[in-house]
Amino acid sequence: MKAMILAAGLGTRLQPFTLHHPKALAIVNNKTLLQRNIEYLQQYGIRDVVVNVHHFGQQIIDIINANNGWGSAITISDETDVVLETGGGLLKAAPLLADADPFVLMNVDILTDLPLSDMMAFHTAKQPLATLATTGRQTSRYFLFNEADVLCGWRNIKTGEEKISKKATIYQQKAFSGIHIISNRIFNLINRQGKFSIVDAYLELAKANPICGFDHSNSQFIDVGKPESLENASLIFK
Repeated sequence: MKAMILAAGLGTRLQPFTLHHPKALAIVNNKTLLQRNIEYLQQYGIRDVVVNVHHFGQQIIDIINANNGWGSAITISDETDVVLETGGGLLKAAPLLADADPFVLMNVDILTDLPLSDMMAFHTAKQPLATLATTGRQTSRYFLFNEADVLCGWRNIKTGEEKISKKATIYQQKAFSGIHIISNRIFNLINRQGKFSIVDAYLELAKANPICGFDHSNSQFIDVGKPESLENASLIFK
């Protein structure tokens, strides 16, 4: 199995650190976020990893080379010229993931002890186009699922914006954790190009393709997007 770690973002929420470094190299207890997520994937036998780079990308490449990928085979998807966001970054890396079905996609700036083997088993049993890790935590933006945990839409509770892909009797709000298990069929179905969010692609694809949620509310999880969250992460992830 292969994985891709999204590490190309500007990390503006982590300033001032990201004025001089990529967010992937932020430190939690003497390990970078990138190293921690490489090692997290290794726990589940995943040692073939694609990492996309843009913001201070050479720093990421240098630390990977200096540490021999921390024992994993790491391939770089270079977005130096233009950052493509989550969807565009995934699509650019398609040739590197075409032989992997399914594959894991995750954000570099999250830390979790989600039991990935359980999520894989769920995906194998359900066979959706994608399985999205979710929790019941509070946030401003939610994916909306029906009672069968099938993706039906998206909602921003601050702005009131809502996008519905499928009608449902009840819409369950779930916070997305930035971890996906995806069938490589997705590359033939996405009809976007260039810079775009994977969320928008999912909402389009959900109209005709099952995309499921996997709730891991009992797991540790932290979005390491702000300086104060780095401090919180250091208390949880040793």
